[in-house]
Amino acid sequence: MAETIQIQVNGEQRGCRADATVGDLLRELAVKTERVAVELNLEIMDRNDFDHRSLRQGDRVEILSFIGGGAPVDIQGKGRGLVHAE
Repeated sequence: MAETIQIQVNGEQRGCRADATVGDLLRELAVKTERVAVELNLEIMDRNDFDHRSLRQGDRVEILSFIGGGAPVDIQGKGRGLVHAE
C-alpha cells in the first residue's frame, strides 16, 4: 500500500499519495488547469510547475477557478453591463 500524507485543499484536510505532485492532485480532482490558479503555502504557482512540485506533509493548497459572467442586460441591449451609444 502506498504511503499517504495529509494536506489541506481549499480549507479541508485530505489524504494523498506521498509521491503526488500538484498536477496529480488537480487530475485526481478533475480540475482543468487552463482556468485555475493554484496557491501553495500562500504562494501562487506557475502552472508550468504543477507536474514538478511534489506535495509534502502539511502543505496548504488553494485552487481558485476563474468564472466569467456579467450583469444582466435588457432585451434591447441597454442596461447594466453593456456600453450603449445612441
